[in-house]
Amino acid sequence: MSAVDTEVKSKLDFQVKIDKTAACQRHIVVTVPRAEVDRYFREAYSEIAPRADLPGFRQGKIPRKLLESRFKKTVADQVKSSLVMDSLEQITEGGEISAIAEPDMDYGAVVLPDSGDFTFEFKIEVRPEFDTPKWEGLKLTKTEYSLTEDEVEKQLVRTLERFVPGEPWDGEAQLGDRLLIDAEFTQDGRRISSFDENLITLREELSLADCIVENFGELMTGAKEGDKVSTKVKILETSLNESLRGTEVDATFKVIEIRRVNVEGLGSNVLEQIGFDDTDELRVFVRGELKRQADYHQTQLLREQITKQLTSSADWELPSNLVRRQAERELQRRVLEMRRNGFQDEQIRTVVNSMRRNIEELTREALREHFVLEKIAEDLKIEPTEEQYEEEIKLIAEQSDATVRQVRAKLDRSGQMDALRNQILERTVINKIVDAAEVTTVEGESIIKKQPKEYAIEFLVAPVSQALPEAKYDARPEDGADDKSPVKPT
Repeated sequence: MSAVDTEVKSKLDFQVKIDKTAACQRHIVVTVPRAEVDRYFREAYSEIAPRADLPGFRQGKIPRKLLESRFKKTVADQVKSSLVMDSLEQITEGGEISAIAEPDMDYGAVVLPDSGDFTFEFKIEVRPEFDTPKWEGLKLTKTEYSLTEDEVEKQLVRTLERFVPGEPWDGEAQLGDRLLIDAEFTQDGRRISSFDENLITLREELSLADCIVENFGELMTGAKEGDKVSTKVKILETSLNESLRGTEVDATFKVIEIRRVNVEGLGSNVLEQIGFDDTDELRVFVRGELKRQADYHQTQLLREQITKQLTSSADWELPSNLVRRQAERELQRRVLEMRRNGFQDEQIRTVVNSMRRNIEELTREALREHFVLEKIAEDLKIEPTEEQYEEEIKLIAEQSDATVRQVRAKLDRSGQMDALRNQILERTVINKIVDAAEVTTVEGESIIKKQPKEYAIEFLVAPVSQALPEAKYDARPEDGADDKSPVKPT
């Protein structure tokens, strides 16, 4: 091995000054001695020398002085980049900080001097430093859910209603009917947004991402195909469109078609279309889905108790920028959790819309919970295994009518594997805490709830041009397994 190769393998020698500017933020100044800068230059020129091509010289035989003159800017840019990247890597891997975001650095303002030491600075968001709270021996109440045959039969009917498209109905719309509608939202005659042919279930309220049509059921009951109905809606104060925040806009809904399901008239061909040979097979599937959703509710109740006790002293100041950036990841974690437990689009949309209405506070709460649970996982050396990833992806695939490979590819493309990691890690820690707790068991109410009050559409009445930050979960979905179970995976 040559001397150059030995140098390339050696670590960068530098000094670092870390100032704590906030609980989750550090200001870092890095100083690289001139000797290290010169070493990086030597290595860079040694790398390009064999490949450099200048007229009048054989490749690999160009004098060093000429090489330095010809490629000075290119090599300087390369050295600057290498010094910054190598120092950042050693700082984050050295355990001095636990970064949770990319460095906030004006790279263009970083100057590599012709002589003397190389100094640059940046800010970075980190996990707060705190002692692991005592998590063994917590007093918890575990809610057990039992499933009766009546509940399974009720859910069976709701499952059929959800996945059978229904037949056109010429009469007046009633609550529970499916309406195919167009919608237009205007203010002072100017169109703000619209959607076409959205199939919804007529309920008392229509929940949109940034407003609620509270009288929707009353408004649309009695409407017929072709009717137009108008009302006013108020944009929520939490809307990211500041110009429309808190204002009223005009909403017009047009009924394209009314559909109604004849449950008693279903035949074997309909059951086959949704993936079942007969109602007995569907009944077994529905019972399994209800059991998973009961387990989900049980876990959420335990999580709430645990995190409330463990984060009672977690009063760190969390920067707004950090909260906004992490909100999307927390939302993804909750959606993936609900998806793998059998909740379907409408239930998830209802929760997502609710999350957006209190975005920052909910995300702050979620971050505090995650930091504490992750600290416990670190102490216990818990890290998700490939088998756990596979199991989660398999469950999500079953609910998405997709293959495991398709779901994994989608998670990779959308950057949601981190959210999946957090979901697995947090659930594993929660299970450890429950195993070490003093647990009292109580009987829970039926998870078969009455029909929900609202129907949710993930649609922004007042859209914004920038990417929409989203929020952490609200309370657990009270609708439970109300009316939306997935079709059997094929």
